[in-house]
Amino acid sequence: MRIYLIITFILFFFLNPKTAWADVSVVTPSAQLVSPKKDINNDLRPTRLEQFLNKHKSPLADYSEDFVNYADKYNLDWRLVPAISGVESTFAKRYPKDSFNAYGWANGKYKFSSWENSIEVVSRTLREKYYDKGATNINKIARRYAPPSNSWGWKVKYFMNKIDSVPVEFDL
Repeated sequence: MRIYLIITFILFFFLNPKTAWADVSVVTPSAQLVSPKKDINNDLRPTRLEQFLNKHKSPLADYSEDFVNYADKYNLDWRLVPAISGVESTFAKRYPKDSFNAYGWANGKYKFSSWENSIEVVSRTLREKYYDKGATNINKIARRYAPPSNSWGWKVKYFMNKIDSVPVEFDL
């Protein structure tokens, strides 16, 4: 019986391999993983974000590449700024007229010159005034961005997870 179990285990192991390969070029000498360079031609993040924003009938859908590009430029999570817009303005469906302020910036009193400008300024400021000063996760950002709120952080996390879970659909 024991030999039968061992043979079954060996056969199962070899007939049902689940081999994982690591790209050794992304392992540093200290054994820390670093992100390989993004293949811009195969980057599905803008498509995923655009489909998510279109599903929510957001006027920001056309700016999905801007969200991703500025997130990359300022080394932020690409879902962060769009998720903030979800919490603050229902993805730019409710914001002060002619302000391009879908982020509750300065309690909604700040006016940006365009959607692209707003995405760039918010991304840059999150990097310089939040991340670079120690607010490196949503909870720490929430304490500065929306101090009286106990729910802002988990709402941003909720939208970030929803954005990331959108299956990419291709037109054929």
